[in-house]
Amino acid sequence: MGRVHCEALRRLGTVDVVAVAGSSLEKARAFADAHGVGRAEKDYLALLADPAIDAVHICTPNARHFEIAAAAIDAGKHVVCEKPLAMTSHEAASLVERAAGTSVRHTTCYNLRFYPMVQQMRGLREAGELGDVLVAQGTYSQDWLLYDTDWNWRVEARNTGPLRAMGDIGTHWCDMLEHVTGERIRAVCADLATVHASRRGASADTEDFGGVLFHLGSRARGAFTASQVSAGCKNRLSLEIYGTLASASWNQERPNELWIGHRNGRNEILMKDPALLDARAAAYADLPGGHAEGYGDTFKQLFRRFYRSIGEPGAPRDYPQFEDGLRQMRLLDAVLASHQRRRWVDVVD
Repeated sequence: MGRVHCEALRRLGTVDVVAVAGSSLEKARAFADAHGVGRAEKDYLALLADPAIDAVHICTPNARHFEIAAAAIDAGKHVVCEKPLAMTSHEAASLVERAAGTSVRHTTCYNLRFYPMVQQMRGLREAGELGDVLVAQGTYSQDWLLYDTDWNWRVEARNTGPLRAMGDIGTHWCDMLEHVTGERIRAVCADLATVHASRRGASADTEDFGGVLFHLGSRARGAFTASQVSAGCKNRLSLEIYGTLASASWNQERPNELWIGHRNGRNEILMKDPALLDARAAAYADLPGGHAEGYGDTFKQLFRRFYRSIGEPGAPRDYPQFEDGLRQMRLLDAVLASHQRRRWVDVVD
């Protein structure tokens, strides 16, 4: 993630990446050398003490997010934190409280809402072209942990928190759903499964799959799954919104297409082209029609808006903030409680 962040920042042309801190000086130096960064440190506190540094990006495993973000806020640094924001909702709430009343800008990196066609879907809903939302469904499916020989630090709860698939990718889906529909998930009924209790001979104490039924707003219903053991799905975030007038569906593996469905007319596939999108969605597309924009571009779009709000204090904070990170942590609380209690659980606002 450090590499992805670094490359996206460089594409802005307005932000200098001046230093990197790592789990060891050797790793920090190797990253710095590979990416043309002049300064490498073992201790991130050395960077927070530097008045020349305005903002920090936290791209560590989840267990370090709270500690570093709290120290950065106290040092007056603007903060970009990878998701999930913290290990617990208590930690996330503490960060929100810590940042309140300060001049610190902060964002939780739910970058996937920044695809142009996701913004177009949101625009259709806001313009009333979908009508009232009745049903929402979809999945975030991957296959990179399909085998018991697959391993990553995320499979251990001590690094990632009690929920892995739901926390790592499920919250991306939920954030996108709420962003597009303008409604909140009010209650959940969840079932979780660990396919491989042991990986490479070591215990794996987080889930590989989760399925969730949910209530959305006052009327809509829906369901989604999060899986990291679905063969052939490399990064398939699929979101389907069904309204009283029309429907819209988007798939991250085909990010430059938006399917629009009708009851009494022909269905459509809208290709990404700023000339064909509504004005706000077009602002998320830098390239003309026929030129693909993808995953790396979502970070660029997020960071552009984040750093604009630093340079222009009156600029809108049109990006997910720490409050959005807290929101997703509370959703995870409800999902875990529902699974453990085997019943519906309300989501705390």
